[in-house]
Amino acid sequence: MQDFVDKTQEANESTVAGKQNFTLSGETHLGNFTEEGKDESSGVEGEMGKQKNSENESVIAENGNFLNSSEGGNGLGIAHLGNSSEVLENGSLHGKEGRVIGNFSFSGKEDVHAEKAVDGSFSRNSSNVDGNVGKFVMKKKGWKAAHRENSIAKIIEFDSQIAKMQTDFYQQCDIFYGRWVRDDSRPYYPGGSCPYIDRDFNCHRNGRPDNAFIKWKWQPNECDIPSLNATDFLVRLRGKRLVFVGDSLNRNMWESLVCILRHSIRNKKRVHEISGKREFKKKGFYAFRFEDYNCSVDFVASPFLVRESSFTGGQNGTFETLRLDLMDQTTSMYDDADVIVFNTGHWWTHEKTSRGEDYYQEGNYVHPRLKVLEAYKRALTTWARWVDKNIDVNRTQVFFRGYSVTHFSGGQWNSGGQCHKETEPIFNETYLGNYPSKMRALEHVIEEMKTPVIYLNISRLTDYRKDGHPSVYRMKYKTVEERITAEGSQDCSHWCLPGVPDAWNELLYAALLKSGWGSLGN
Repeated sequence: MQDFVDKTQEANESTVAGKQNFTLSGETHLGNFTEEGKDESSGVEGEMGKQKNSENESVIAENGNFLNSSEGGNGLGIAHLGNSSEVLENGSLHGKEGRVIGNFSFSGKEDVHAEKAVDGSFSRNSSNVDGNVGKFVMKKKGWKAAHRENSIAKIIEFDSQIAKMQTDFYQQCDIFYGRWVRDDSRPYYPGGSCPYIDRDFNCHRNGRPDNAFIKWKWQPNECDIPSLNATDFLVRLRGKRLVFVGDSLNRNMWESLVCILRHSIRNKKRVHEISGKREFKKKGFYAFRFEDYNCSVDFVASPFLVRESSFTGGQNGTFETLRLDLMDQTTSMYDDADVIVFNTGHWWTHEKTSRGEDYYQEGNYVHPRLKVLEAYKRALTTWARWVDKNIDVNRTQVFFRGYSVTHFSGGQWNSGGQCHKETEPIFNETYLGNYPSKMRALEHVIEEMKTPVIYLNISRLTDYRKDGHPSVYRMKYKTVEERITAEGSQDCSHWCLPGVPDAWNELLYAALLKSGWGSLGN
């Protein structure tokens, strides 16, 4: 329990300290991921102390629709990737209407039937598309015509080790609608081979006895997505900067990508930390430079995206608040990036945030009580305004990654919740989580933005993966007694690496390929 408290305190310190503005400079080697420091607990965030409530309100799983349009006109059906008690019918999920942008398509294929394939089934409402909203059409065999609209993604065929765009044919596919299938060629990097994985995520090093959880790949039902070609990714990233911004689940994803890309580099000394000293760990900023490609892949800790602050006044003296109307001061660390992957979600479920009493602040006013869903909407609106005002769409591609589902069984993080005995994914979709209201809030905010935002909906695919969490394997144990004690404070939120976040980065790569971002040789 104390470990979780310590992680919360450290993460809060990281966020507050991270508000100091500074720029990337120099190429000195940073201590956090050096040989001396790589086994230290990262304290990635206090998210472990933020409960997922009984209504699964913390799940803000959004579909892989790329949402953006002006107000008015008809909307395109947004697929809601999660089971919803409100709209569930015979195992099919009927999404609400909304609008999306883009023309994201993958080369079609017949359904793949694999042994123990994890599958899902849901339907979408649809309507016409207007204005500058791109064409999104989903066609699935056996679906009713009224339920065929959905996000689309473009698949790239490969010739040798460098990706080449194939323009002969494009068919439509929702890459977030699918199942996990066994793949013995996984993972992208062997367990224990990447020195930059936080101790808390390094299940292999911490003695997890099984490795079946790393032998799965995400398989869309109607198409193939390309494997992540690390060399091609780096070529496209040449001279550029990719930044993950958000909570420790985005750090999970960032470490995954750093390890995948690093594994493709022959001279590993050409990959190192930049602009750093060991104390930067407390500031929540991390950057890795790939010298051969003059690019960096960074992480900025900003768990709410908006600003954590304090308020002085009244009988309560000085107390912590969350400024729903101001962005976190870390924006100067990433506003000039070429690719930004945002997320926020888990920290909105901890006790203080969920209760919403004397915590949410706008201007000089602290709300005596404000529901977390309304506060979340206002914070996202602040984020959207900042993106629309400050991001140059001709330079920067913006992503928002969906909510990563937790799998505490028999309790929550602080009441004996467990997942350490899970060795396989969920195979029956009826055991998946309910569709959350926060997802609709996020969809609405992104719909109103001027900036094109590509939404990576990893929620459904993570919901299946109850087997992929660190659970008790967050550290090594010296005695059997320590190991037994650890069963009472498990991590069923984050993910082992290698593991599930590798698939998130596959989807990120597929989206970048679709957009034509970072053409070869440039």
